[in-house]
Amino acid sequence: MGKTNKDKRDLYYRRAKEEGWRARSAYKLLQIDQQFDILSGVTRAVDLCAAPGSWSQVLSSKLNSSTTSSAKIVAVDLQPMTPIEGVTTIQADITHPSTLQQILDCFENELADFVCSDGAPDVTGLHDLDEYVQHQLVWSALQLATCILRPGGTLIAKIFRGKDIDIIYAQFAKFFERVVCAKPRSSRGTSLEAFLVCLNYKPILHWTPKLINNQSTSEFFAGANLMGAATKTATTVGANHEERAIVEFIACGDVNDIDSDASYAIDGDFKRLDPVQKPTAPPYKTALEMKRRGELARR
Repeated sequence: MGKTNKDKRDLYYRRAKEEGWRARSAYKLLQIDQQFDILSGVTRAVDLCAAPGSWSQVLSSKLNSSTTSSAKIVAVDLQPMTPIEGVTTIQADITHPSTLQQILDCFENELADFVCSDGAPDVTGLHDLDEYVQHQLVWSALQLATCILRPGGTLIAKIFRGKDIDIIYAQFAKFFERVVCAKPRSSRGTSLEAFLVCLNYKPILHWTPKLINNQSTSEFFAGANLMGAATKTATTVGANHEERAIVEFIACGDVNDIDSDASYAIDGDFKRLDPVQKPTAPPYKTALEMKRRGELARR
C-alpha cells in the first residue's frame, strides 16, 4: 500500500496501515476465520502467492500468539517478500516440483493442516480472460494442496465468480466434504472476487498426486477423473456435459462493519502514513532504470 493511493478514502485501506497490515486483504482472511474458525488447531500452514504478505501476517499473528506455540508457516511467491517473524519465505513457482519439496522440508516431511491462496492475475478488463487465468491459479493451488495437505485439512482460494464457476465447485467438492463460496465484507461488493472455503480434505482413493515439471493441469488430475469428465443428465440422455454444482454462499464479517464500497471523507487533521511494507520488486522498477539511462524514447 502506497502513500498516495487512489483508495485512500477506503477505510479498510486506512485501517490496515494504522494497524500494521501490509495490505487491506488481511481483513478478508480475518473475516473468513471469524466465520469458519479455520485456524484453530493449525500447526503447519502454507500461504501461496503470498506477496506482499498480509495473509502471512495474519497466520503468524493467529498461530504464534502464545509463547508455547510451535506453528510452522511457509509463504511462497515468485516475487521477493520482506521477511515476517515466524514465517519461512520461499521465492519459487508453486507449480514446480522442487517447491513442493522445499515446503515439505520446512515441515520435516509432515503434511500441512492449512493451505491458502490469495493470488490473482493482473486484471485486463477482459472478463473471460481474467476469469480463465484466475481459474488456472486456483487449479495450481489445488494441485499443490493435494500433495501437501493432510486428510481433514483446509484450503482457502480466491476465485472470480463467472458463468462456469459451478464447474469449479463440483470438481473441488470431490476433494472436500464441504465447499463454500465466501464473500468477506472487506471484499468490495462490486468485485467478482470471492473465496472458496474447502473444509475437511478427503484424498481421492487409488490416486496419488505427483507434481511433474511442465505437466498440464489436465494431465495432473487425469488419474482423479476430474478434468474433462463427462456426465449424462436426465434431460439430455446421451449428451456429454461438464458436471456442475451449487454451493452455499456465505457473507463473512459483521454487517455493521465498514462498507468496503463506500467512499469516506477525510478529516481535516488527516495524516498520511508511510507504507507498512514498501514494494520489494515493483514492475515499474526496470522501466525507471532504463529511463534514467536514457534508453526509453518516445514513439
